[in-house]
Amino acid sequence: MSGSMTAALMKVNFSSNMAEILVILDFDKTIIDVDSDYWVVEEFGLIDLFNQLLPTMPLNSVMTRITKELHSRGITIHQIVEVLNRIPIHPCIVHALKSAHASGCELRIISNSNTFFIDTILKHVGLRDCFYAINTNPGFVDEQGRLNILPFHDHGCCALCPANMCKGRIVERIQASEDNNKKRIVYLGDGDGDYCPSLKLTRDDFLMPRKKFPVWELICRNSVKINAEIHEWIDGEEFERVLLEIIGAVSVQGSQFLSSDDCRLLTSTVAAHEPLPNSLSVT
Repeated sequence: MSGSMTAALMKVNFSSNMAEILVILDFDKTIIDVDSDYWVVEEFGLIDLFNQLLPTMPLNSVMTRITKELHSRGITIHQIVEVLNRIPIHPCIVHALKSAHASGCELRIISNSNTFFIDTILKHVGLRDCFYAINTNPGFVDEQGRLNILPFHDHGCCALCPANMCKGRIVERIQASEDNNKKRIVYLGDGDGDYCPSLKLTRDDFLMPRKKFPVWELICRNSVKINAEIHEWIDGEEFERVLLEIIGAVSVQGSQFLSSDDCRLLTSTVAAHEPLPNSLSVT
C-alpha cells in the first residue's frame, strides 16, 4: 500500500463519519463470554435455588432473592466484586471496543443484566468510559450492604422479550432521538431477547448475531424479516475483525468491506491487545 493511500485512510478513520456510527451491544455472552447472573450463582453454589426460583418469577426478581440469600450467608459486596472480576472476556473484544470508541463511534449497551454487575466488570477491564449509555436493570447496594436488582420497565411486547425489558422498544427510542436518527447502527447480540431489536434496524444498519446462539437461530428461520445487513461472528477474534471491518466500510462510505490490510489501520488508535488485569480470566 502506498504512503499516500495509508495517509488518506488514516485521515478517514478520524473523520466525522465515525460520529455517525452507533454500536449497540448486548452484554452477557456478547461482550463477556458467559451469563453474569449465572456466573455469580454458580460461583457461590446457589444453582439449585436459582433453578427452583427461575420458573416462578422474572430473572431480576430471582437475582434479588439470590443476593438476599448471599447476604444472609455473610457474603459481602466485596466478595461479589471479586467473583465478577474473574468473569472471562476475550482480549480481542476489549481491543475492538477501545478502538471503536477511540475512532469516534458512540457505544451503548442494552442488557438484561444490571448496573452493578456491568459497571463492575467494565471498570475492571478499563472499558467503562467507552460507553455513552447503558440500558439495563438498576442494581444498587442498600444500607444493609445487600445488592438489590429492580426491573428496567414493564412492557407488553412479545414472548421473546423478558417481562422486565423489551430491547426493541429501547432501540426505537434511541432511533427516535434527534441526535441518533441519522446514525447507522451496528447491533451485536446472542440471545432470544436480541431478536426483537434486530427487527427495528433499517437497510442502512448492520446486525452482528453470534453464530450458533439463539438469536442467530431465530434469524436463520426468519431472515426475511431482517432489513439490516447481517454479519455473523463466533468468538472474540471474529468479533473484532467483523466489527472493525464494518466501521471501516462505513467510514469510507463504501458498500464493500476494506481489505484486511486497510482494516488493520483501525486498530492503530489503541495499542494492540493491551494486557488485561491479572485476575481476569480470558478464554
